[in-house]
Amino acid sequence: MIEFAPDRPRWRQVADVIRERIADGTYPPGTQIPSVLKLQGEFGIATATAQKVHRGLRADGLIYTEPGMGSFVSKDLLHDSGEA
Repeated sequence: MIEFAPDRPRWRQVADVIRERIADGTYPPGTQIPSVLKLQGEFGIATATAQKVHRGLRADGLIYTEPGMGSFVSKDLLHDSGEA
């Protein structure tokens, strides 16, 4: 669990952690990110807060969601010559 700053919404702080993991390659393009349930467990946040994390990352184009399968890092984030 992380130490939450009192002056920023928790969902933004958790989204920043996921953004960092995407940037550092922990979650490469095309890989699944933690589900709402897993975010709740890892960060000790409410369901609605975890859902906001996913919505925010989707709105920024960092992830996409496949109904019934989960949320994945956008493949558009590849920094090389393109997809295989």
